[in-house]
Amino acid sequence: MEPLIILSKMEQEYLLHAIEAVLPLRQPRQFCLWTLGQFQALLPHRIMVCLQFGPQDEVQHVECMHSTVLDAGLLARLGGKTDGLALRLARHCRDGQRLPAMLDATAGQDGAARQPLAPFIDELRELGLDNLLVHGTERLPGGSTFFVLFGLPHRPRPRHAYFLELLLPYLHLTLQRVGQQQRQARAGALARPASARELEILHWVREGKSNEEIGLILGISGLTVKNHLQRLYRLLGVSNRAHAIARGMALHLFDQPWTPLARAA
Repeated sequence: MEPLIILSKMEQEYLLHAIEAVLPLRQPRQFCLWTLGQFQALLPHRIMVCLQFGPQDEVQHVECMHSTVLDAGLLARLGGKTDGLALRLARHCRDGQRLPAMLDATAGQDGAARQPLAPFIDELRELGLDNLLVHGTERLPGGSTFFVLFGLPHRPRPRHAYFLELLLPYLHLTLQRVGQQQRQARAGALARPASARELEILHWVREGKSNEEIGLILGISGLTVKNHLQRLYRLLGVSNRAHAIARGMALHLFDQPWTPLARAA
């Protein structure tokens, strides 16, 4: 029999606050801010990868939520749509593992080997994301969702899994709503496609680089970067970097493949 988990008064308040805050959310940026705020108060973590599956269990969307600038290679390894770690965890758990599931990669060798997610320990240690908590819905006619919390600051316990289980219906419904908004946003075409240079600059803006830093990377002046950004703002209908990133996410511009252009002479 599983141990009974009784929430403290503070935990009950945090949980209610998180549920009340997530109910009206519709936009990707709103959902991201919620995961970095009220959700973090209950379940602190470094990165959360959200997976959305279609009715045929195909991957429709992958979103990585994080509060700091992360290496693009790390994000690709975690959230890749074909062989990302989050996707492999989802398939592993759905093929017979109990959900929610957790992994304490800091445990001793014997203790770690007995955990349900033991096959992923070496990879997690390599990435520096020792503690892991995962949960997801069953396969549903309208599509399912799966959530992976990487890099918990403390060893995961049944209490943490219980929090995630309580919040799973709200995570699922919100991700479904956000996905619908994103599909509607993609349907509203831009006046013209973003150029390769604009996509490249938007990528570095998302990585937290200043105009001058982007200019050094691309071999152009900071003023030229600024001019590209101004044109991009007009194209996206935004007025600042944060809004450009949010709009780019909604339009899936970051999902579009781009080849780094040659440095200017």
